[in-house]
Amino acid sequence: MRYAGIDVAKKTLDVCVLPDSAERQCANERRGWTSCSRWLGDPQDTLVVLEATGGYEAQAADALRAAGFAVAVVNPRRTRDFARACGRLAKTDRLDAQGIARYAQMLQPSPREAPDASHRRLRALVARRDQLLAMRTAETNRLEHAADRAIRTSLRQIVRALERQMARIEAQIRQTIDEEPSLRQAKETLTSVPGVGETTASMLVSDVPELGRLNRRQIAALVGVAPWNRDSGTFRGKRMTGGGRVRVRTRLYMPTLVAIRHNPVIHAFYERLVQNGKAKMTAVVACMRKLLTILNTLVAKNEKWKPRIA
Repeated sequence: MRYAGIDVAKKTLDVCVLPDSAERQCANERRGWTSCSRWLGDPQDTLVVLEATGGYEAQAADALRAAGFAVAVVNPRRTRDFARACGRLAKTDRLDAQGIARYAQMLQPSPREAPDASHRRLRALVARRDQLLAMRTAETNRLEHAADRAIRTSLRQIVRALERQMARIEAQIRQTIDEEPSLRQAKETLTSVPGVGETTASMLVSDVPELGRLNRRQIAALVGVAPWNRDSGTFRGKRMTGGGRVRVRTRLYMPTLVAIRHNPVIHAFYERLVQNGKAKMTAVVACMRKLLTILNTLVAKNEKWKPRIA
């Protein structure tokens, strides 16, 4: 096997291949992706690993997948921690590419399939909806403190414009889901669960395509709601959750609160935890994990909500 580590910048890709120790820099644009694919050679025995860099890696990863390479996009914190553990404190694009290649060779992260066109479009639409929501919230907060009439008028106009844009994006999200049978089926399954609405369902099918393909422990760890131990010797530390997909975990919080009130299974689970002395926030996180695993099971079985399934 050959392991290619790629450090992604806005305009360049620094590539290192092990065990060959071959290095190259390519432009982070269409011609550069093609040049990189040709230089890497046979895709059958090559694992390509890139860091997630706020979207600059997305098109390069898609181009490499289209060329037949197995591609994994990893959290940059993991590769940086790995480099520190190897004693590498210096940081340049070239050294980062070497570190990523070494990380790929030693840990061999699992490659991820390229999303299809519908899934890619849905993810972009959901991200845009979140952006518009954040802007509307900011303008609404400013409106509360604006005393000048002209400023208030301007803020109201912006809020109305943002709401119109959000309505259009919501319509496009529904259309994208309805036109793809697998997405539509997943959404119908998710929204059958008390506490999960269309907004949460569209977020899950776009941001957690692994839903229904992993077991309950794996899906909880993926989202970051699985507790991890903090024990050493006779010391038993408090279990904590974290990591994973922060965006998904954050957006599961409110649906979980709704489920605690209106979903009989989640409500009973929450009450039992609180009665057993668990802190309320700890119980909420546990309910978030239970709700996620229920959704995962339903999607895997292609079944709608029935209390007995939980």
